[in-house]
Amino acid sequence: MATVIIPTPLRKFTNNTARLQVGAGTIQDTVHELTRNFPDLKKHLLDEQGKIRSFVNIFIGNDDIRDLQHEHTAVKEDAVVSIVPAIAGGSPDDKATGGAGANGAGGAAKDVVFSREELARYNRHIIIPEFGYEAQQKLKAAKVLVIGSGGLGSPGLLYLAAAGVGTIGIVDFDVVDDSNLQRQVLFGVDEIGKPKVEAAKRRLEALNPYIKLNIYNTHLNSSNALDILRDYDVIADGTDNFPTRYLVNDASVLLGKPNVYASIFQFEGQVSVFNYRDKQGQLGPNYRDLYPSPPPPGLVPSCAEGGVLGVLPGIIGSLQALEVIKVITGVGETLSGRFYIFDALNFESRTFRIKPREDNPISGKNPTITALIDYEQFCGMRAVEEKPLKEITAKELYDWQVKGEPFQLIDVREPHEYDIVNIGAELIPLATVAANSDRIRRDEKVVVHCKMGGRSAKAIRELEEKFGYTNLYNLKGGILAYIDEVQPELTKY
Repeated sequence: MATVIIPTPLRKFTNNTARLQVGAGTIQDTVHELTRNFPDLKKHLLDEQGKIRSFVNIFIGNDDIRDLQHEHTAVKEDAVVSIVPAIAGGSPDDKATGGAGANGAGGAAKDVVFSREELARYNRHIIIPEFGYEAQQKLKAAKVLVIGSGGLGSPGLLYLAAAGVGTIGIVDFDVVDDSNLQRQVLFGVDEIGKPKVEAAKRRLEALNPYIKLNIYNTHLNSSNALDILRDYDVIADGTDNFPTRYLVNDASVLLGKPNVYASIFQFEGQVSVFNYRDKQGQLGPNYRDLYPSPPPPGLVPSCAEGGVLGVLPGIIGSLQALEVIKVITGVGETLSGRFYIFDALNFESRTFRIKPREDNPISGKNPTITALIDYEQFCGMRAVEEKPLKEITAKELYDWQVKGEPFQLIDVREPHEYDIVNIGAELIPLATVAANSDRIRRDEKVVVHCKMGGRSAKAIRELEEKFGYTNLYNLKGGILAYIDEVQPELTKY
């Protein structure tokens, strides 16, 4: 029997089983056997035409089936099949020698000098024979832009600052929330409610006063991305949504910047290096070579909805920082052309080979993307916005409750979330909404809520499209908004 490794995001559809045994045959046979035994897997693996979805990659051993015979690739008795879905990132001399300081800082690195205090601080780097003074010079000369200062950005920024990267840019428009502190080690309770970039700058300045920090308290989008990324040598993508991830990839490709990618979900993390030119001058793959197009909106939950083990971003963010340092200094072999996955639950690591593809729309043989596009629309989110849902605020819901207005309240979160805190709603988890549509009334208003509003919106759309409901209201901001605005004594998570 062949072994299929099920990734963390899909295990809830396989009874939390990480490894499954399937008969020999082809990849197509394997997928059909999986979806026959676990029907809920089908919409995540196959599109409406029964083809493997573009945001799902399948590997035999370490090889991408797209480099073999696609769905007709043979699966032998002892084969290991891995399913890898997307999860909700210089000077000519440098190109010849490797060492990114790297696409722009390498030449200037030779002129970098250190104060006596800096030499003492970086001594443990400098005395490593394979690293030494020259690599430390490259770090100080380099400019790194970290996009996102949250779960991944926190450890990454701490280690890049401590390592002595000379200029670090931080892009984030969010503020510190107490729910961040479970994993975002850059912040403390005193920073709650403050802009993340400002809190991050204060913490990093205290850690290393010899570096320069630039902060961008703004939402990265198609109108500002090229201007922000342009002045940096290396990009570290720690974003948590697909529109920004594709934006960062495309901007990096258009500007010729190496993009060190990381992503996390629940117990699983991913790391790679995209758009990196190696010592032989060969340009490696980018994110679109791995995932040409994104999953439909709502199909892949974010960490805010699906959760993440607090220590995982520390592990993955540190690996991301490691790859940034390797890209800058040219020391060691980067993950360019390789895709690393870490499963914290089973403590397993896997590394897959990836390569540039001729049909890549931005860097392939006949590119169709030559400028930044509307990434909300590309990821299917603009269409959602064009057909707005009926919404209700937490205070409006409270008014209904006080006045005794007749309505039904539905909670589409998971049972364990409901046990942490609930506001008296009827629990129907999102995955079971369609099967339980007969429990949802049509003769009065129905308010649907989740943690933050994303899953409830998806539930409403499914009910409206499949069953014709017209009386559904989405609780804006979910139960967290209700707690903030109506019952602050309730537990937040």
